[in-house]
Amino acid sequence: QVHLVESGGGLVQAGGSLRLSCAASSRTLRTYNMGWFRQAPGKEREFVSYISRSGSTIYYSDSVQGRFTVSRDDAGNTVYLQTGSLKPADTAVYYCAAMESLRLPVQFMGSYDYWGQGTQVTVSA
Repeated sequence: QVHLVESGGGLVQAGGSLRLSCAASSRTLRTYNMGWFRQAPGKEREFVSYISRSGSTIYYSDSVQGRFTVSRDDAGNTVYLQTGSLKPADTAVYYCAAMESLRLPVQFMGSYDYWGQGTQVTVSA
C-alpha cells in the first residue's frame, strides 16, 4: 500500500506554468511506474502522462505533448509534472497514480493500483 500526495497546484494565468509534485508519504516511489491524470468539471478523468520506474519510457497525451514534461528525481521519491503554456482548457484536478507491475495500456485508469487525492489547477483566460 502506498499513499500518494500531490502538491503544486494553484491559480495561474493563461500562458503560465506550474510544477506539480507527487510523493509517497511513507515510502519511495522508485519501484512504481507512475501516471498523471486530470479531471475537469463535468468530464471524465483523462490520461495526461506516464513515466516508467526507470524513467526511460515516457508518454504524453496529444493535448499536452510539447507543453508538459514528466520526470522523477534520482532518489525516486518524487515524480514531477512540469506544465507550461497553460490554457483554460487545462483547468482540472490533477491526480498522480502508481502502478506496481506494468499493465497496458498505461493510458487506462484501471492499470493503476494507487491514487492520490489530487491537486487543483485553475488557468484563467
